[in-house]
Amino acid sequence: MRIALFSDIHANLPAFEAFLEDLDSRKPDAVYCLGDLIGYNIWPNEVIAEIRRRGMATLAGNHDLKTKGYAYELVSADNRAYLNTLPAHIKLEYQLNNDHLNVVLAHGSTRSINEYVLEDTDDAYVLDMMVEAKADILCVGHSHKPYHRVIGNKHVINIGSVGKPKDGDPRGCYVLLNIAGDSDITVEFVRFFYDIEKAANAVEDSELPDELAERLRTAH
Repeated sequence: MRIALFSDIHANLPAFEAFLEDLDSRKPDAVYCLGDLIGYNIWPNEVIAEIRRRGMATLAGNHDLKTKGYAYELVSADNRAYLNTLPAHIKLEYQLNNDHLNVVLAHGSTRSINEYVLEDTDDAYVLDMMVEAKADILCVGHSHKPYHRVIGNKHVINIGSVGKPKDGDPRGCYVLLNIAGDSDITVEFVRFFYDIEKAANAVEDSELPDELAERLRTAH
């Protein structure tokens, strides 16, 4: 089972279109979005429309629930209603031979949409949260900093950001999670190029702060 996971598009249509082109070429078995479709750029409706057209299972991100500032007001009434009904978590349960495997998807954490689960977040805290959520694999977004971390026999994966990376690499990022029948887990971080200047210029030509354009260029 090969699962594509992506997050944090932030209304960056050039990045989203490049992501979709790459995604379609890889033909994963399933696709999930971990939220933050909007904010920080001028194309929220175009991004939402394509996600809805494709029927992609999607979580609510913290930005998706906001209505003022950072171009949130560009979202149409119909798309706003869609965002307001997105779930907080998605749980996938697999029965693999004699093994039971639970994959939990969250935007921030299983406890809060605004919480960061970082690469250096305390092991004991993360394990406690995963036991609470009955998660063998926890996949999150929100920080825009990708990593794969193994704590004991549990996996924590931050899938990075399609449209606003913050790890110093301005290319978009998403994850291909492969689950084999023997419960073997592999994680591939896919980086892709997109027209960064088109996205940055759109910010500079709008009422959004120019610093957001520079962050796209530098991935900080």
